[in-house]
Parts: sequence; structure tokens; C-alpha cells
Amino acid sequence: MTHATANIDTVLASFEERWSPRVLTRVNDYDVRLAKVEGTFVWHSHPDTDELFVVLDGSLDIHLRQPGPGNAGRHSGATETVVHLDRHDVFVVPRGVEHCPASAEGAAVMLLEPTGTLSTGDYDGDVPDHITSTTGLSP
Repeated sequence: MTHATANIDTVLASFEERWSPRVLTRVNDYDVRLAKVEGTFVWHSHPDTDELFVVLDGSLDIHLRQPGPGNAGRHSGATETVVHLDRHDVFVVPRGVEHCPASAEGAAVMLLEPTGTLSTGDYDGDVPDHITSTTGLSP
């Protein structure tokens, strides 16, 4: 039996791209992903799964939108809040909640989500050049 190990620092040092998550390892049917982030991502949600964020270095703001009462549309009448995360802070975005991560100064983050989850979730617009829409890349 082989016991595979992975090192967070080694994987983070292996790439420079922002918003381009790498799969560090898998646990059951979940990916543990690492990403370097800077700037603003896209507004999106994951209708079928929660998303765990762990800030390894730097800081991250997660903008959240909750639809207003009686609003079927996500944008009209939505209430927006911001969750600020510093180094070693953890936050779970509940399934179906529209969110937009951002980091002015840059950050390194660990994500936990089911294998095959698209990083841009249900976003259906043109993906900006600074973002890789992926289910996770190899280190």
C-alpha cells in the first residue's frame, strides 16, 4: 500500500496564476484545492453544494447576496453582505448562495468542494481572462 503525501507550500510554489485552483489531494468524493487569488472573481453560486474557504495567507473578502423577500431574481432587491477573512480564518458559503470572492492585496486559500465542482459554479457570462473556470488543475 502506498501512502501519498502532499505539501501545501510546495504546491503553492509550483504556480503563479491567480484564480486557477490546483487539486492538492482528494478526500472521499471531495477535492482539497489550493488557489492564489488577487482582484475580484465573478458572482456565482453552487446550487448543489456548500463551499469551504480557508485563508492560508493574506486576506479575502467574500461578498454574499441573499435574494430579497419575494424576489425570484438574484440581483433585484438582493441584500449584499461581506465576510472578511484573515489568515487562518475559515468560512463556509452555503449551497445556493450567490457569492463573489475578492482580495485587493492577494491571498492563498484552500477550498473544499465535491470533486467535479466547477470553480465558477453557475456563472453563465464571459469568464474574464484573469480567471480559470475549472474543476481543478493538477499541481
